[in-house]
Amino acid sequence: MLLERKNAVIYGGGGVIGGAVARAFAREGARVHLAGRTAARLEAVAEPIRAAGGRAETAVLDALDEGAVDEHADEVAAKFGGLDVSFNVIAHGDVQGTPLAEMSLADFERPVVTAVRTTFLTARAAARHMMRQRSGAILIFGGYGPPMPRLGGLLVAFGALESLRLSLACELGPYGVRVVTLQTGGVPETLPEDFEGRDAIVGDLVGKTMLGRGASLEDVGNVAAFAASDRARTITGSAINITCGSVPG
Repeated sequence: MLLERKNAVIYGGGGVIGGAVARAFAREGARVHLAGRTAARLEAVAEPIRAAGGRAETAVLDALDEGAVDEHADEVAAKFGGLDVSFNVIAHGDVQGTPLAEMSLADFERPVVTAVRTTFLTARAAARHMMRQRSGAILIFGGYGPPMPRLGGLLVAFGALESLRLSLACELGPYGVRVVTLQTGGVPETLPEDFEGRDAIVGDLVGKTMLGRGASLEDVGNVAAFAASDRARTITGSAINITCGSVPG
């Protein structure tokens, strides 16, 4: 199994993306540590993993809280013998559909500040343990592509995360710690069936791909498991493109 005996922390583990990645990690042998603000959502992901024979722990915390993030990472490393994978997929609170010229400062800056703060805090907490182990993988979700209108601060946040990823990768590389982005062009399954305009949005996402389909949740989980594993040990400071060709390169 790709992640046997690995400890993987997933912030936003009760969400759709976090849950998909948790299931893939657990299937590949990792003990998953699901962190988020709502206990019921975390347990809804953890219970099926346990029922299938996997190992899942949950912790209620705010991934924007410096003390809570550090304390949780320290606890995972101390209790379970290390911290091998960190993946942050919490919501950034972005507002879409409003032109930048009409957007409030609060709505524009929220995803930028949130994304940079939480990714820095969780990556730093993991890095302190990974540096001592001289191994580990920090995964970032999002990436960026060509400019698109009415996405507010979303792409600005992704761009900031890419800069942070490069800084982390060059500093942590000598310790054997890798930092990798999963570059997405959108995952249609994350949109609820009753979401207004869903068909048009999915049609637009799929229409831009070379494969004629968008990435599935299973795809995201499978690629994340590979990226976190030792089989991807030569990949760092880079993005793995899971856009199905909508963002070439």
